[in-house]
Amino acid sequence: MTQARNSNSIVDAEINNPLSLSRNLFSRGMTVIAFSLTGLALLPLFAILYKILSEGLTHLSWKVLVSLPAPVGVEDQPNGFANAILGTALMVGIGTLFSVPIGVMTGIFLSEFGRENKAIANTIRFITVILSSVPSIVVGVFAYALIVVTTKSFSGLAGGFALGIIMLPVVALTTEQALKLVPASYRLASAGLGGGRFQTMFRIIIPSALPTITTGILLAASRAAGETAPLIVTALSSQFWPPLVEKLGEIVQSPVGAETIAKIQEIPQTLLTPTPSMSVLIYSYASSPYKEQNELAWTAASVLLGMVLLTSLASRAVTRKRLQNR
Repeated sequence: MTQARNSNSIVDAEINNPLSLSRNLFSRGMTVIAFSLTGLALLPLFAILYKILSEGLTHLSWKVLVSLPAPVGVEDQPNGFANAILGTALMVGIGTLFSVPIGVMTGIFLSEFGRENKAIANTIRFITVILSSVPSIVVGVFAYALIVVTTKSFSGLAGGFALGIIMLPVVALTTEQALKLVPASYRLASAGLGGGRFQTMFRIIIPSALPTITTGILLAASRAAGETAPLIVTALSSQFWPPLVEKLGEIVQSPVGAETIAKIQEIPQTLLTPTPSMSVLIYSYASSPYKEQNELAWTAASVLLGMVLLTSLASRAVTRKRLQNR
């Protein structure tokens, strides 16, 4: 009893007595240094954001978002980059269709079956990590050699394939970590109720980890949307609407019949033509000698920044919803 009272009195003294002057000064000094270094690290980011938004929002209008690029020197024609917005969405969509099934299945294998095949799992994980650090221009050259040389044409398909390779390791590693975060009690409860391994996987584990997997997919898509180097050597660019968009417009306007079926059959060919993108447009217009194209590059940069910000906010919303449902 005496020892317990002495221990309680020591704890009370530690809680109630304020810190010494030297410890207080050290704590406050380290806090000031931490805030100062954090502000110093964020300063370049805010400087870039301020420059892009101050230059880009000045010329942002609805007309810019729905118009095609106008020829240089033509002032009585709307000037915009709607084709680049649609082209970026098209190639990121192709990359998502390519990377998500392979990346998710890779993450499932690494998380759930890796313990039984350690050598194979470690090899796949090592290759995935290496792939995530490969420079994007190298990925673009690989897509160029594989698709552009084979089809003898720069195309949106080649650009989407290159973006898919860039997205693949992010999706695979995020899926693996998301599945590992699911508590082991979920697996034990499912097994206790008679659930098989695949039933536990597809009805319990994957639905529980789905919000985190979706977050990883959205972050990978936002990264792919900002890539420039791989698209320069694969999709190139164009001043016109993406051919797929034009073909879909013709299908909607044509009467139902043999003509519509013929146009639908022509859709795969539209993916084998040069396709515009936001990142390549910004790169080209930023180095242009014409002032109106320089101004449009700033506006396109602010729009691309907004697209990436909306994707990040969407991933945050998905994660927050998951935490609230726990």
